[in-house]
Amino acid sequence: MQTESITLGGGCFWCTEAVYELVAGITAVESGYCNGHVRNPSYEQVCEGHTGHVEVVRVSFEPAVIGLREVLEIFFAIHDPTTLNRQGNDVGPQYRSGIYLHDESQRAVAQAVWDEAQSAHAGRLVTELELLSNYWRAEDYHQHYFAQHPHQGYCAFVVAPKVEKFRKTFRTHLRP
Repeated sequence: MQTESITLGGGCFWCTEAVYELVAGITAVESGYCNGHVRNPSYEQVCEGHTGHVEVVRVSFEPAVIGLREVLEIFFAIHDPTTLNRQGNDVGPQYRSGIYLHDESQRAVAQAVWDEAQSAHAGRLVTELELLSNYWRAEDYHQHYFAQHPHQGYCAFVVAPKVEKFRKTFRTHLRP
């Protein structure tokens, strides 16, 4: 089985992770931090907003089942790519929107999808499109958070509605 990976920042990583864990062809989803300047930052450090890191998910997928284009189309549908450093009530540079390429071979597809999203959002896109750097896996308690804590307040009122919207919008992409 051949896999590829891309790293995506779409606000709180719990929300993004919860959606991609439902997608057919996704082989792994890992919450983490990237593109900052502090080595191995803690969640608390990232939340202070001074490390330069963004909360992200590293999404591994089987290109024979789901292509990079589809992975990115889902990304643009599950968050607001027009709000700078914010997703809903989550505010700060760690919640910025970004596509972090694992290598230059991903750039053409990512740029094409980014351009389409830019047009669809009347030129208001704030999503970064950069090479991945300084990636750090988030603490264990952040991994698969929604699956483990579906009734926790934030999960019930923020993550669950995003997951439900995804289920309705992307029925053909759900795992069997």
